[in-house]
Amino acid sequence: MQKIRNIAIIAHVDHGKTTLVDKMLLAGKLFREGQAEPDQFLDSNDLERERGITILSKNVSITYNDYKINIIDTPGHADFGGEVERVLNMADGVLLLVDAFEGPMPQTRFVLQKAIQLGLKPIVVVNKVDKPNCRPSEVQEMVFDLMFSLDATEEQLDFPTIYGSAKNGWMSTDWNEPKEDISALLDAIIEFIPEPVTLEGTPQMLITSLDFSKYVGRIAIGRVHRGELREGQDVMLCKRDGSMVKSRIKEVNVFEGLGRSKVSSVKSGDICALIGIEGFEIGETIADFLEPEALPTIAIDEPTMSMLFTINNSPFYGKDGKFVTSRHIFERLQKELDKNLALRVEPTDSADSWLVYGRGVLHLSVLIETMRREGYELQVGQPQVIIKEIDGVKCEPVEELTINLPEECSSRIIDMVTKRKGEMQMMESKNDRIHLQFIIPSRGIIGLNNAVLTASAGEAIMAHRFIEFQPWKGDIERRANGAIIAMEAGTAFAYALNNLQSRGRFFVSPQEDVYAGQIVGEHSKEGDLVVNVTKSKKLTNMRASGSDDKVSLAPPVVFSLEDALEYIKADEYVEVTPNSMRLRKIVLDENERKRLSR
Repeated sequence: MQKIRNIAIIAHVDHGKTTLVDKMLLAGKLFREGQAEPDQFLDSNDLERERGITILSKNVSITYNDYKINIIDTPGHADFGGEVERVLNMADGVLLLVDAFEGPMPQTRFVLQKAIQLGLKPIVVVNKVDKPNCRPSEVQEMVFDLMFSLDATEEQLDFPTIYGSAKNGWMSTDWNEPKEDISALLDAIIEFIPEPVTLEGTPQMLITSLDFSKYVGRIAIGRVHRGELREGQDVMLCKRDGSMVKSRIKEVNVFEGLGRSKVSSVKSGDICALIGIEGFEIGETIADFLEPEALPTIAIDEPTMSMLFTINNSPFYGKDGKFVTSRHIFERLQKELDKNLALRVEPTDSADSWLVYGRGVLHLSVLIETMRREGYELQVGQPQVIIKEIDGVKCEPVEELTINLPEECSSRIIDMVTKRKGEMQMMESKNDRIHLQFIIPSRGIIGLNNAVLTASAGEAIMAHRFIEFQPWKGDIERRANGAIIAMEAGTAFAYALNNLQSRGRFFVSPQEDVYAGQIVGEHSKEGDLVVNVTKSKKLTNMRASGSDDKVSLAPPVVFSLEDALEYIKADEYVEVTPNSMRLRKIVLDENERKRLSR
């Protein structure tokens, strides 16, 4: 009889999942008395903390009333959906966390659907009931309707609901009666989540996740399906293509608290990490050496977008980056493949550039941001969707897009989405806000977020998830305005920028260094405009009243990395270095550009 519970936590971005895990870690007494309370403990990576999103799924365990609860934290963002499906294979139940005001959101639906298909038992946690205008009872009804529409079984529909506020550290079965702590939730996990089934026989384990250590290499993580795995045991690795590879387990670790501890053996039902297995991929089985039996493999989501990564060859290369050569960038991309599963890297005709495939602009921009923080300099091209030929028909990825926004700006946004080949599926109004649902090609989503936020004065909430490949929907108009391009290298002067203000908006501020071919602004009309922003005022010995008026400049437009990737055209690059980000034309020389465009 094993006192183990394996549970995955699923929720939409920003519904309080990481905060709830912090409180569960506290309840498991994993911190010394007087030690500072954890804050977003599992979002340990700088990027996760800054953006407030979970990117990597992680495992921890707590002990409560002699039960070991293995907690699997999953990302809420659809671009990291590749992480979610696999880790659900390790769990016996899920905690579905929903906001007491927003209710279940589209990405919750995506993960919940996977969990229900796997037959996992859900516990619904309605979080943030301390918020004004929250509606816990309605949200619980919405979750029931959602599960019903996802074909949940009767047993799954008979789910327990816990209400509370993770931020304030309490959970209760009745939202009108706040408790002192979250023990109501932990008791529900032990009562309602089934214990893992112990299967006797030859050992079997499906590799559902991996970790990487520079000392021991890749570490296989998964749940022991049947039998027992021991340290020093000879095993057979059953590959995806049906081949068998002999291997040996050097070390067995189980998850304890926030880390892993070494054990001599691990039995069916527990989650463990194995060191020493070489050359494995996610979804392959570790089986008995003499009688290997493979478990069904898990499919990993295909990438939907590609981007060209190339070395930085602008006039400013090597000024602030530590790693600038093609060897450095290639080695870093290879290292990323060890742990980032939805990523693919393919060589191109040039030795200095590679095509990198990923799940979406956010997925790829997180990789670029991580690389620039590590001291890499590189240039990236415009994101392109992957086009497949299915039965002789040209097909492209299509996504489900949901937008929740105030009523007064709905017509502008519907017009914007339909111009990008979006088809409206549903429109419903909830308390002076409108909920819209569209089917739209992935190409149409590139650059849409900014436009939607501008049109709705920052009020809209937008989410999207990949559905399938469908026949090509036709051309979509991209950014119509041309670029303002610097004519020569030098320092941008306020005098020159002031005289050019009527021509468009600028991306550079005075005293910033620019080079010929760099994009310094957006033209107010179609077509590119080449200007001299390095022109300074000539001094005269004559003085007249009013000739030295102060210059008043509009502030420059500052792009985030995702905005820049979505903004550029096919003949432009984003140059990314540790300290700066510039937009540029691929061909820097103006005469060369004219010759190529003929």
